Amino acid sequence: MAVAAGTEATAADPAALDLTDPQTFFDNDPHGMWRPYREHNPLYWHPPKDGGPGFWVFTKYDDVMAAYRDNKRYTSEQGNVLATLLKGEDSASGKMLAVTDGPRHREVRNLMMKSFSPRVLAPVVANVKERTDRLVARAVEKGELDFVADVADRIPIHTIGDLMGIPDADRENVVDWNAQTLARHNPEDSEMESVVARNEIVHYIATLVAERRKDPGDDVLSTLAGATIGGVPLSDDEIVLQSYSLILGGDESSRASAAGTVLAFSEYPAQWARLKSGEVSLDSAAEELLRWTTPTMHFGRRALEDVEVRDKTIKKGEIITLWNSSANFDEDVFDDPYAFDVARSPNKHVSFGHGPHFCLGAYLGRVHLKAMLEALREKVSSIEVLDEPTRLFSNFGQGYSSMRARLTPA
Repeated sequence: MAVAAGTEATAADPAALDLTDPQTFFDNDPHGMWRPYREHNPLYWHPPKDGGPGFWVFTKYDDVMAAYRDNKRYTSEQGNVLATLLKGEDSASGKMLAVTDGPRHREVRNLMMKSFSPRVLAPVVANVKERTDRLVARAVEKGELDFVADVADRIPIHTIGDLMGIPDADRENVVDWNAQTLARHNPEDSEMESVVARNEIVHYIATLVAERRKDPGDDVLSTLAGATIGGVPLSDDEIVLQSYSLILGGDESSRASAAGTVLAFSEYPAQWARLKSGEVSLDSAAEELLRWTTPTMHFGRRALEDVEVRDKTIKKGEIITLWNSSANFDEDVFDDPYAFDVARSPNKHVSFGHGPHFCLGAYLGRVHLKAMLEALREKVSSIEVLDEPTRLFSNFGQGYSSMRARLTPA
Protein backbone atom coordinates (compact mmCIF):
# COMPACT_ATOMS: atom_id res chain seq x y z
CA MET A 1 0.00 0.00 0.00
CA ALA A 2 1.44 3.37 -0.95
CA VAL A 3 1.87 6.02 1.73
CA ALA A 4 -0.99 8.48 1.53
CA ALA A 5 -0.07 12.09 0.88
CA GLY A 6 -0.54 14.39 3.84
CA THR A 7 -0.79 11.62 6.40
CA GLU A 8 2.59 12.39 8.00
CA ALA A 9 1.68 16.00 8.69
CA THR A 10 -1.43 14.93 10.56
CA ALA A 11 0.36 12.24 12.54
CA ALA A 12 3.33 14.46 13.48
CA ASP A 13 1.21 15.53 16.45
CA PRO A 14 0.24 12.17 18.00
CA ALA A 15 -2.45 13.84 20.09
CA ALA A 16 -4.30 14.55 16.84
CA LEU A 17 -5.03 10.83 16.44
CA ASP A 18 -7.32 8.77 18.65
CA LEU A 19 -6.06 5.18 18.55
CA THR A 20 -9.14 3.95 20.42
CA ASP A 21 -11.33 4.96 17.47
CA PRO A 22 -11.47 2.60 14.45
CA GLN A 23 -12.27 5.64 12.31
CA THR A 24 -8.65 6.77 12.74
CA PHE A 25 -7.43 3.65 10.94
CA PHE A 26 -10.23 3.85 8.40
CA ASP A 27 -9.22 7.39 7.42
CA ASN A 28 -5.42 7.20 7.57
CA ASP A 29 -2.84 5.21 5.68
CA PRO A 30 -1.18 3.10 8.40
CA HIS A 31 2.30 3.30 6.91
CA GLY A 32 2.43 7.07 6.82
CA MET A 33 0.60 7.34 10.13
CA TRP A 34 3.18 5.43 12.18
CA ARG A 35 6.42 6.88 10.81
CA PRO A 36 6.29 10.16 12.77
CA TYR A 37 5.51 8.23 15.98
CA ARG A 38 8.70 6.19 15.56
CA GLU A 39 10.77 9.27 14.75
CA HIS A 40 9.43 11.67 17.38
CA ASN A 41 7.31 9.72 19.89
CA PRO A 42 8.56 6.11 19.89
CA LEU A 43 7.02 5.51 23.32
CA TYR A 44 3.92 7.65 23.68
CA TRP A 45 1.37 8.11 26.48
CA HIS A 46 -2.04 8.14 24.81
CA PRO A 47 -4.40 10.32 26.84
CA PRO A 48 -7.71 8.96 28.19
CA LYS A 49 -10.67 9.04 25.81
CA ASP A 50 -14.39 8.92 26.56
CA GLY A 51 -13.90 8.22 30.25
CA GLY A 52 -11.52 5.29 29.71
CA PRO A 53 -7.92 5.06 30.92
CA GLY A 54 -4.85 6.26 29.05
CA PHE A 55 -2.29 3.79 27.74
CA TRP A 56 1.25 3.49 26.42
CA VAL A 57 1.89 3.15 22.69
CA PHE A 58 4.98 1.12 21.69
CA THR A 59 5.98 1.76 18.06
CA LYS A 60 9.64 0.66 17.77
CA TYR A 61 10.50 -2.92 16.84
CA ASP A 62 13.01 -3.51 19.66
CA ASP A 63 10.65 -2.15 22.32
CA VAL A 64 7.77 -4.25 20.99
CA MET A 65 9.88 -7.43 20.90
CA ALA A 66 11.22 -6.87 24.41
CA ALA A 67 7.71 -6.44 25.79
CA TYR A 68 6.45 -9.56 24.01
CA ARG A 69 9.25 -11.57 25.63
CA ASP A 70 8.67 -10.16 29.11
CA ASN A 71 5.97 -12.20 30.83
CA LYS A 72 7.36 -11.40 34.27
CA ARG A 73 6.66 -7.67 34.30
CA TYR A 74 3.69 -7.62 31.89
CA THR A 75 0.55 -9.74 31.91
CA SER A 76 -2.10 -10.71 29.36
CA GLU A 77 -4.58 -11.84 31.96
CA GLN A 78 -6.54 -8.58 32.05
CA GLY A 79 -6.87 -8.53 28.28
CA ASN A 80 -4.60 -8.64 25.25
CA VAL A 81 -6.37 -6.20 22.90
CA LEU A 82 -7.00 -2.53 23.48
CA ALA A 83 -10.79 -2.71 23.46
CA THR A 84 -10.78 -5.25 26.31
CA LEU A 85 -7.96 -3.63 28.29
CA LEU A 86 -9.79 -0.32 28.33
CA LYS A 87 -12.75 -2.05 30.00
CA GLY A 88 -10.46 -3.24 32.81
CA GLU A 89 -10.93 -6.99 32.50
CA ASP A 90 -11.39 -9.96 30.17
CA SER A 91 -14.09 -12.47 31.06
CA ALA A 92 -11.96 -15.22 29.43
CA SER A 93 -8.98 -14.54 31.72
CA GLY A 94 -7.38 -17.75 32.93
CA LYS A 95 -9.55 -19.83 30.60
CA MET A 96 -8.41 -18.82 27.10
CA LEU A 97 -4.76 -19.32 26.19
CA ALA A 98 -4.28 -15.78 24.86
CA VAL A 99 -5.26 -14.27 28.22
CA THR A 100 -3.64 -16.82 30.52
CA ASP A 101 -0.10 -16.62 31.88
CA GLY A 102 2.20 -18.66 34.10
CA PRO A 103 2.15 -22.43 34.58
CA ARG A 104 -1.43 -22.82 33.34
CA HIS A 105 -0.51 -21.12 30.08
CA ARG A 106 2.43 -23.46 29.55
CA GLU A 107 0.38 -26.56 30.36
CA VAL A 108 -2.52 -25.72 28.05
CA ARG A 109 -0.22 -24.51 25.27
CA ASN A 110 1.82 -27.73 25.39
CA LEU A 111 -1.42 -29.70 25.21
CA MET A 112 -2.66 -27.78 22.17
CA MET A 113 0.72 -27.89 20.42
CA LYS A 114 0.20 -31.62 19.94
CA SER A 115 -2.68 -30.84 17.59
CA PHE A 116 -0.62 -28.28 15.65
CA SER A 117 2.49 -30.25 14.76
CA PRO A 118 3.24 -30.53 11.01
CA ARG A 119 2.82 -34.32 11.20
CA VAL A 120 -0.67 -34.15 12.73
CA LEU A 121 -1.67 -31.34 10.38
CA ALA A 122 -0.55 -33.13 7.18
CA PRO A 123 -4.10 -34.08 6.02
CA VAL A 124 -5.37 -30.58 6.88
CA VAL A 125 -2.54 -29.04 4.83
CA ALA A 126 -3.40 -31.28 1.87
CA ASN A 127 -7.00 -30.03 2.05
CA VAL A 128 -5.78 -26.42 2.15
CA LYS A 129 -3.84 -26.85 -1.09
CA GLU A 130 -6.67 -28.65 -2.86
CA ARG A 131 -9.29 -26.13 -1.72
CA THR A 132 -7.12 -23.12 -2.63
CA ASP A 133 -6.39 -24.50 -6.09
CA ARG A 134 -10.08 -25.04 -6.69
CA LEU A 135 -11.10 -21.57 -5.52
CA VAL A 136 -8.42 -19.78 -7.52
CA ALA A 137 -9.35 -21.81 -10.63
CA ARG A 138 -12.97 -20.70 -10.25
CA ALA A 139 -11.86 -17.11 -9.72
CA VAL A 140 -9.86 -17.20 -12.94
CA GLU A 141 -12.86 -18.56 -14.81
CA LYS A 142 -15.00 -15.67 -13.52
CA GLY A 143 -12.34 -13.11 -14.43
CA GLU A 144 -13.80 -10.25 -12.39
CA LEU A 145 -14.89 -10.95 -8.82
CA ASP A 146 -14.90 -9.77 -5.23
CA PHE A 147 -11.72 -11.49 -4.12
CA VAL A 148 -12.59 -11.22 -0.42
CA ALA A 149 -16.07 -12.75 -0.70
CA ASP A 150 -15.28 -15.27 -3.44
CA VAL A 151 -11.83 -16.49 -2.35
CA ALA A 152 -10.29 -15.07 0.84
CA ASP A 153 -13.38 -15.71 2.99
CA ARG A 154 -13.63 -19.32 1.87
CA ILE A 155 -10.28 -20.87 2.71
CA PRO A 156 -9.33 -20.40 6.39
CA ILE A 157 -12.72 -21.21 7.87
CA HIS A 158 -12.71 -24.58 6.12
CA THR A 159 -9.24 -25.30 7.53
CA ILE A 160 -10.48 -24.49 11.01
CA GLY A 161 -13.59 -26.52 10.27
CA ASP A 162 -11.39 -29.50 9.40
CA LEU A 163 -9.36 -29.02 12.58
CA MET A 164 -12.41 -28.79 14.82
CA GLY A 165 -14.76 -31.12 12.99
CA ILE A 166 -17.29 -28.40 12.14
CA PRO A 167 -19.90 -29.81 9.72
CA ASP A 168 -19.68 -28.36 6.22
CA ALA A 169 -23.29 -27.14 6.41
CA ASP A 170 -22.46 -24.91 9.41
CA ARG A 171 -19.31 -23.26 8.11
CA GLU A 172 -20.97 -20.41 6.22
CA ASN A 173 -22.65 -19.30 9.44
CA VAL A 174 -19.32 -19.35 11.25
CA VAL A 175 -17.79 -17.19 8.49
CA ASP A 176 -20.61 -14.64 8.84
CA TRP A 177 -20.37 -14.52 12.65
CA ASN A 178 -16.60 -14.22 12.62
CA ALA A 179 -16.67 -11.35 10.15
CA GLN A 180 -18.52 -9.28 12.78
CA THR A 181 -16.35 -10.05 15.82
CA LEU A 182 -13.25 -7.86 16.09
CA ALA A 183 -13.81 -5.80 12.95
CA ARG A 184 -16.88 -4.16 11.50
CA HIS A 185 -17.36 -3.64 7.80
CA ASN A 186 -18.08 0.08 8.07
CA PRO A 187 -18.74 2.85 10.65
CA GLU A 188 -22.50 2.32 10.44
CA ASP A 189 -22.32 -1.25 11.74
CA SER A 190 -23.44 -1.52 15.35
CA GLU A 191 -20.96 -2.65 18.00
CA MET A 192 -23.81 -4.75 19.40
CA GLU A 193 -23.65 -6.85 16.22
CA SER A 194 -20.10 -7.82 17.17
CA VAL A 195 -21.21 -8.85 20.66
CA VAL A 196 -24.09 -10.92 19.29
CA ALA A 197 -21.78 -12.59 16.74
CA ARG A 198 -19.27 -13.56 19.44
CA ASN A 199 -22.07 -15.03 21.54
CA GLU A 200 -23.33 -17.01 18.55
CA ILE A 201 -19.87 -18.54 18.01
CA VAL A 202 -19.44 -19.40 21.70
CA HIS A 203 -22.89 -20.97 21.89
CA TYR A 204 -22.28 -22.97 18.73
CA ILE A 205 -18.93 -24.32 19.97
CA ALA A 206 -20.50 -25.27 23.31
CA THR A 207 -22.97 -27.43 21.37
CA LEU A 208 -20.11 -29.15 19.55
CA VAL A 209 -18.22 -29.75 22.82
CA ALA A 210 -21.27 -31.47 24.32
CA GLU A 211 -21.42 -33.71 21.23
CA ARG A 212 -17.69 -34.56 21.47
CA ARG A 213 -18.04 -35.48 25.14
CA LYS A 214 -20.52 -38.17 24.08
CA ASP A 215 -18.95 -39.18 20.78
CA PRO A 216 -15.28 -38.10 20.38
CA GLY A 217 -13.53 -38.03 17.00
CA ASP A 218 -10.00 -37.20 15.87
CA ASP A 219 -10.40 -33.40 15.78
CA VAL A 220 -8.98 -30.71 18.08
CA LEU A 221 -12.27 -30.36 19.97
CA SER A 222 -12.24 -34.06 20.80
CA THR A 223 -8.60 -33.83 21.89
CA LEU A 224 -9.42 -30.99 24.26
CA ALA A 225 -12.57 -32.70 25.52
CA GLY A 226 -10.60 -35.82 26.44
CA ALA A 227 -7.49 -34.09 27.80
CA THR A 228 -6.43 -33.76 31.42
CA ILE A 229 -3.83 -31.60 33.13
CA GLY A 230 -2.59 -33.03 36.39
CA GLY A 231 -5.35 -35.62 36.15
CA VAL A 232 -8.07 -32.94 35.94
CA PRO A 233 -10.11 -32.54 32.70
CA LEU A 234 -10.38 -29.14 31.08
CA SER A 235 -13.62 -27.37 31.86
CA ASP A 236 -16.22 -26.78 29.15
CA ASP A 237 -15.51 -23.05 29.41
CA GLU A 238 -11.81 -23.60 28.71
CA ILE A 239 -12.50 -25.83 25.71
CA VAL A 240 -15.05 -23.44 24.26
CA LEU A 241 -12.82 -20.40 24.70
CA GLN A 242 -9.69 -22.09 23.28
CA SER A 243 -11.74 -23.10 20.24
CA TYR A 244 -13.23 -19.63 19.89
CA SER A 245 -9.71 -18.19 19.92
CA LEU A 246 -8.67 -20.54 17.11
CA ILE A 247 -11.60 -19.46 14.95
CA LEU A 248 -11.06 -15.79 15.66
CA GLY A 249 -7.32 -15.69 15.06
CA GLY A 250 -6.98 -18.18 12.25
CA ASP A 251 -9.83 -16.94 10.11
CA GLU A 252 -9.25 -13.18 10.29
CA SER A 253 -5.47 -13.19 9.79
CA SER A 254 -5.50 -15.59 6.83
CA ARG A 255 -8.34 -13.73 5.11
CA ALA A 256 -6.49 -10.44 5.54
CA SER A 257 -3.16 -11.72 4.23
CA ALA A 258 -4.82 -13.33 1.20
CA ALA A 259 -6.64 -10.13 0.24
CA GLY A 260 -3.53 -8.06 0.96
CA THR A 261 -1.56 -10.31 -1.37
CA VAL A 262 -3.81 -9.53 -4.34
CA LEU A 263 -3.71 -5.80 -3.59
CA ALA A 264 0.09 -5.79 -3.22
CA PHE A 265 0.69 -7.59 -6.51
CA SER A 266 -1.79 -5.31 -8.28
CA GLU A 267 0.11 -2.26 -7.03
CA TYR A 268 3.58 -3.73 -7.58
CA PRO A 269 3.48 -5.76 -10.81
CA ALA A 270 7.30 -6.02 -10.94
CA GLN A 271 7.21 -8.00 -7.69
CA TRP A 272 4.48 -10.23 -9.11
CA ALA A 273 6.74 -10.88 -12.12
CA ARG A 274 9.56 -11.96 -9.79
CA LEU A 275 7.30 -14.51 -8.10
CA LYS A 276 5.71 -15.61 -11.37
CA SER A 277 9.09 -16.26 -13.00
CA GLY A 278 10.37 -18.32 -10.08
CA GLU A 279 13.09 -15.78 -9.26
CA VAL A 280 11.95 -15.79 -5.62
CA SER A 281 10.66 -18.63 -3.48
CA LEU A 282 7.16 -19.01 -2.08
CA ASP A 283 8.67 -18.88 1.42
CA SER A 284 10.38 -15.55 0.82
CA ALA A 285 7.31 -13.98 -0.79
CA ALA A 286 5.05 -15.23 2.01
CA GLU A 287 7.20 -13.67 4.72
CA GLU A 288 7.25 -10.32 2.96
CA LEU A 289 3.49 -10.40 2.48
CA LEU A 290 2.99 -11.18 6.17
CA ARG A 291 5.14 -8.16 7.02
CA TRP A 292 3.50 -5.95 4.40
CA THR A 293 -0.08 -6.78 5.35
CA THR A 294 0.42 -7.19 9.16
CA PRO A 295 -3.13 -8.54 9.70
CA THR A 296 -3.09 -7.98 13.48
CA MET A 297 -2.29 -4.34 14.16
CA HIS A 298 -1.62 -4.62 17.89
CA PHE A 299 -1.68 -6.67 21.05
CA GLY A 300 -1.71 -5.33 24.59
CA ARG A 301 -0.55 -6.07 28.11
CA ARG A 302 -0.79 -4.58 31.60
CA ALA A 303 2.25 -3.79 33.75
CA LEU A 304 2.67 -5.89 36.90
CA GLU A 305 5.29 -3.51 38.32
CA ASP A 306 6.98 -0.24 37.44
CA VAL A 307 9.05 -0.68 34.26
CA GLU A 308 11.62 1.71 32.81
CA VAL A 309 11.53 1.96 29.01
CA ARG A 310 13.61 4.56 27.21
CA ASP A 311 13.27 7.66 29.40
CA LYS A 312 9.76 6.83 30.62
CA THR A 313 8.37 4.95 33.62
CA ILE A 314 5.47 2.63 32.94
CA LYS A 315 3.68 2.37 36.26
CA LYS A 316 2.25 -0.78 37.77
CA GLY A 317 -1.28 -1.35 36.45
CA GLU A 318 -0.89 0.77 33.31
CA ILE A 319 -1.80 -0.54 29.85
CA ILE A 320 0.77 -0.98 27.11
CA THR A 321 -0.10 -1.53 23.44
CA LEU A 322 2.40 -3.17 21.07
CA TRP A 323 1.82 -1.99 17.51
CA ASN A 324 2.92 -4.65 15.04
CA SER A 325 1.76 -2.39 12.22
CA SER A 326 4.47 0.09 13.20
CA ALA A 327 7.21 -2.34 14.28
CA ASN A 328 7.11 -4.14 10.93
CA PHE A 329 8.13 -0.91 9.18
CA ASP A 330 10.82 0.25 11.61
CA GLU A 331 13.61 1.86 9.61
CA ASP A 332 16.19 0.73 12.18
CA VAL A 333 15.37 -2.93 11.52
CA PHE A 334 14.14 -3.23 7.92
CA ASP A 335 16.11 -1.79 5.02
CA ASP A 336 13.87 0.48 2.97
CA PRO A 337 10.76 -0.74 4.86
CA TYR A 338 8.26 0.98 2.58
CA ALA A 339 9.51 -0.99 -0.39
CA PHE A 340 7.50 -4.15 -1.06
CA ASP A 341 10.29 -6.65 -1.79
CA VAL A 342 9.37 -10.33 -2.15
CA ALA A 343 13.06 -11.27 -1.88
CA ARG A 344 13.60 -9.36 1.38
CA SER A 345 16.15 -11.03 3.64
CA PRO A 346 16.40 -11.05 6.57
CA ASN A 347 12.74 -10.54 7.35
CA LYS A 348 12.11 -11.00 11.06
CA HIS A 349 8.64 -9.49 11.09
CA VAL A 350 6.42 -9.58 14.15
CA SER A 351 3.12 -10.39 12.43
CA PHE A 352 2.59 -13.50 14.58
CA GLY A 353 3.69 -11.84 17.80
CA HIS A 354 6.67 -13.11 19.75
CA GLY A 355 7.62 -14.74 23.03
CA PRO A 356 5.42 -16.99 25.20
CA HIS A 357 2.25 -15.93 23.35
CA PHE A 358 3.66 -16.44 19.84
CA CYS A 359 0.73 -17.38 17.59
CA LEU A 360 -0.14 -21.06 17.90
CA GLY A 361 -1.48 -21.06 14.34
CA ALA A 362 1.59 -19.47 12.69
CA TYR A 363 2.43 -22.66 10.81
CA LEU A 364 -1.09 -22.90 9.37
CA GLY A 365 -1.09 -19.19 8.54
CA ARG A 366 2.02 -19.69 6.44
CA VAL A 367 0.50 -22.80 4.83
CA HIS A 368 -2.56 -20.77 3.79
CA LEU A 369 -0.51 -17.98 2.28
CA LYS A 370 1.94 -20.22 0.43
CA ALA A 371 -0.93 -22.26 -1.00
CA MET A 372 -2.50 -19.04 -2.26
CA LEU A 373 0.78 -17.85 -3.79
CA GLU A 374 1.37 -21.18 -5.50
CA ALA A 375 -2.13 -21.28 -6.97
CA LEU A 376 -1.89 -17.69 -8.22
CA ARG A 377 1.54 -18.32 -9.75
CA GLU A 378 0.33 -21.39 -11.61
CA LYS A 379 -3.07 -20.17 -12.80
CA VAL A 380 -2.85 -16.36 -13.16
CA SER A 381 -0.85 -14.18 -15.54
CA SER A 382 -1.78 -10.75 -14.17
CA ILE A 383 -3.65 -9.32 -11.18
CA GLU A 384 -5.59 -6.07 -11.16
CA VAL A 385 -7.63 -4.51 -8.36
CA LEU A 386 -10.40 -2.64 -10.15
CA ASP A 387 -11.39 -0.01 -7.60
CA GLU A 388 -10.54 1.15 -4.10
CA PRO A 389 -10.98 -1.82 -1.74
CA THR A 390 -13.08 -1.35 1.41
CA ARG A 391 -11.10 -1.50 4.60
CA LEU A 392 -12.35 -3.17 7.75
CA PHE A 393 -13.54 -0.72 10.37
CA SER A 394 -11.21 -1.71 13.19
CA ASN A 395 -8.24 -0.68 15.33
CA PHE A 396 -7.21 -4.33 15.72
CA GLY A 397 -7.63 -6.26 12.45
CA GLN A 398 -6.05 -4.81 9.31
CA GLY A 399 -7.84 -6.09 6.24
CA TYR A 400 -10.62 -5.59 3.72
CA SER A 401 -14.30 -6.41 3.57
CA SER A 402 -14.47 -6.24 -0.23
CA MET A 403 -12.03 -6.01 -3.13
CA ARG A 404 -13.08 -6.04 -6.78
CA ALA A 405 -10.32 -7.69 -8.79
CA ARG A 406 -9.56 -9.17 -12.18
CA LEU A 407 -7.44 -12.33 -12.43
CA THR A 408 -6.24 -12.93 -15.99
CA PRO A 409 -5.65 -16.62 -16.80
CA ALA A 410 -2.11 -17.87 -17.31
